[in-house]
Amino acid sequence: MKVVKQISAIQDISDYYRCLGKKVALVPTMGFLHEGHISLMLKAKDENDILVTSIFVNPAQFSKGEDFDKYPRDITRDYHICDKAGVDYIFNPESEEMYKKPGFTTVTVSDISDKLEGKFRPEHFTGVATIVVKLLNAVKPDYLYLGQKDAQQNVIIKKIIEDLNNDTKIIICQTLREENGLAMSSRNTYLSEDEKNKAAVLYY
Repeated sequence: MKVVKQISAIQDISDYYRCLGKKVALVPTMGFLHEGHISLMLKAKDENDILVTSIFVNPAQFSKGEDFDKYPRDITRDYHICDKAGVDYIFNPESEEMYKKPGFTTVTVSDISDKLEGKFRPEHFTGVATIVVKLLNAVKPDYLYLGQKDAQQNVIIKKIIEDLNNDTKIIICQTLREENGLAMSSRNTYLSEDEKNKAAVLYY
């Protein structure tokens, strides 16, 4: 397993394998990996030749006053999990690599991004759409593996790929849940046990 920090380097790696006829898969994450991420990685590894997992806490999808600074991070643990899951390359760029200049180009999916969650987080899905396009351009995957849990996000990503004529195929995978039914999420660490039990009612 190798860790890659530069966009140009991961592009070269992907080009090399695709020229050999190998299938490249991407599992995009913001780190602090859990069993849900692992299930995506194992499936992607089983179905493709080369697995890239991105680890990048994307500042563009956090609005002012949200939890960017306290978002859980443990990169050493994440590297270990990726290694055990059979990841071939971790793409772990710094923010300065992904957003090199202020006033960078953004991607907005109209008529979807401002609905549901987007109504309360007006900048969120523009940040998500922008980083997804940047990751697709960097890794150039044949297949993109996503968890079913983030339904609105998945609809937006599907529309991006369709509207921008990208040839990446999306694989939506079943949500993994805690024993009480709560969907696994890195942010579950914010919840007390009582709050986790109360949140599980959303599943039932």
